[in-house]
Amino acid sequence: MTAANATAINAATVVAEVQAAFARYEDALVNNRVEVLDELFWRSPHTVRYGAAENLYGYDAIAAFRAARPSAGLARALMHTVITTYGQDCATAMTEFRRHGSTAVGRQSQTWVRMPEGWRVVAAHVSLIPATA
Repeated sequence: MTAANATAINAATVVAEVQAAFARYEDALVNNRVEVLDELFWRSPHTVRYGAAENLYGYDAIAAFRAARPSAGLARALMHTVITTYGQDCATAMTEFRRHGSTAVGRQSQTWVRMPEGWRVVAAHVSLIPATA
């Protein structure tokens, strides 16, 4: 691998891999497939997820949050999703969303890293902003 390949931005095959992982995550999220969500987060105390109302440090805290979260009202529509890959093993996924029945706009950012077991979220942030007129 050359240095240029190691830092290639948006190599088509890598983008496709991350898009597939992101789509799997989204499906698991809206259908409350906790086991898939748990699988897709890096099992490390270094993993961080800042939510709309919680700060979670480490995989165990994230998994506990997922297990306790209500399963109703998870449907949402995505908007302006941008996936950017950096080399072969790192990517960001940014998206806006609207939950059905809400006017607030949600924002979600994820950092994905290719681990030996596959693509995993190592950091995530979810926030909400009021809808603009």
